[in-house]
Amino acid sequence: MKGLRHYLLWTLCLLQTLCKCPLVAQGLGCNWGTRATHPLPPDIVVQLLKDNGFNKVKLFEAEPEPLKALGNSGIQVMLGIPNDFLASLASSVRVAEDWVQQNVSSYVSKNGVDIRYVAVGNEPFLSSYKNTYKGITFPALKNIQAALIKAGLARQVKVTIPLNADVYQSASNLPSGGDFRSDIHSLMVSIIKFLSDNGCPLAINIYPFLSLYADPNFPVDFAFFPNSSTSPPSHPLVDGSITYTNVFEANYDTLIWALEKNGFPSMPVIIGEVGWPTDGDPNANLVNARRFNQALIDRILRGQGTPKRPNQAPDVYLFALIDEDAKSIQPGNFERHWGIFYYDGGIKYKLDVGHGKSLVPAKGVKYLARQWCVMSPDASIVDPNLVPGVSYACTYADCTSLGYGSSCGGLDAKSNASYAFNIYYQTANQQKGACGFHNLSAITTVDPSQNSCRFEIMIDVGKHVRPRNAPGTTTTSSSATILPNLLILSCFLVSMTWKIINIH
Repeated sequence: MKGLRHYLLWTLCLLQTLCKCPLVAQGLGCNWGTRATHPLPPDIVVQLLKDNGFNKVKLFEAEPEPLKALGNSGIQVMLGIPNDFLASLASSVRVAEDWVQQNVSSYVSKNGVDIRYVAVGNEPFLSSYKNTYKGITFPALKNIQAALIKAGLARQVKVTIPLNADVYQSASNLPSGGDFRSDIHSLMVSIIKFLSDNGCPLAINIYPFLSLYADPNFPVDFAFFPNSSTSPPSHPLVDGSITYTNVFEANYDTLIWALEKNGFPSMPVIIGEVGWPTDGDPNANLVNARRFNQALIDRILRGQGTPKRPNQAPDVYLFALIDEDAKSIQPGNFERHWGIFYYDGGIKYKLDVGHGKSLVPAKGVKYLARQWCVMSPDASIVDPNLVPGVSYACTYADCTSLGYGSSCGGLDAKSNASYAFNIYYQTANQQKGACGFHNLSAITTVDPSQNSCRFEIMIDVGKHVRPRNAPGTTTTSSSATILPNLLILSCFLVSMTWKIINIH
């Protein structure tokens, strides 16, 4: 037996050498969101994924063009179902069968899309949803599973529910005290048993940034992974014989304890979303995002687990691939800035994605003309038309970078207005009249960007694809975009007013 064990170990080492890859790590995954006024063409995004070593991607809904572009790409797909679909899917297995046929079977057979998971809903048990999806999520899950079985895809395609980490908690504030939330405890146990019985994983979203954002007293260093160049956290979490040095591991192991207590010690877990934003909040910046995401990627490539599961590294889907300027800003302005790439596939910061390879930008992107809309040199910041003009611009375009502590938060009043005018002008595809603003603005070919503040030029969607709900086209911004922008605007106008007062 001893000789056999040595032989098997030798064989594993030989296979690892031949593969030139770690035995545990399964590659890089990421989330691809499309809530953008000027989305990158799907074929460019797929090439961006491949060029940067991402072999797994999560889509939030079944959009035809991204799915077609992923066909025969070698990229594994987790396909999401929005919460708005849950009620109809729960009402009838026939509805679920139709959905699977249209959005899974057809793309697998006709386009060669490697769909591995169907994610039923998106964080449906959030406390803030007030039980809206509590009674329909599990029936929808069961109907989708039945539909996959009928379609002959259940061996290849597994179901799951991406859950927010608020579905579990700890009375002792230690991972070992972890259990599922009391109001959904029996439901969670039923769902996990169903997933386990069908060989499916549990998906959880963990956001250390949100821990820091929600609590001003949260220890900053505990939000990051420690490394050889940083000191150990000043406030580690000691749980029996385990000392936790970061909130990610503590959060994840709280879930593992909850699973063990309820009879599922070996339940496979996927990290559906984890990352760090780069704008829209004082803690959301390039330095912090690089610090967190580089350490996260290093863990993935090493196949590193957590203290409770040291040898069971979960699949991880980084959030997110690219910025989304039309995404809802709940719970904050940073929601539009989670990408490791800018909206156009441009590199934000350096990341080593394995074997010394750095990120590379998107290829083949076409842009609008190299010109910007700014406040006219002759215009006055006390002009009565200025505030209404800025109000209009920030209602229909993304001004989240102008907030306190954001990349453009340090601009003076005139530059503030210029930013707002330009982002509207670009979002409206530089159309004639989009840089009017009661003669307060002018076109310039000199880039007005300042330090960390980027004055964008948008993708030329006419040379690629038409954007969804872009101002200045035949449709207008959806209310989902306009209403959050009004919240941005109110904060921005207060900031701008103070700047005007300080000048005078």
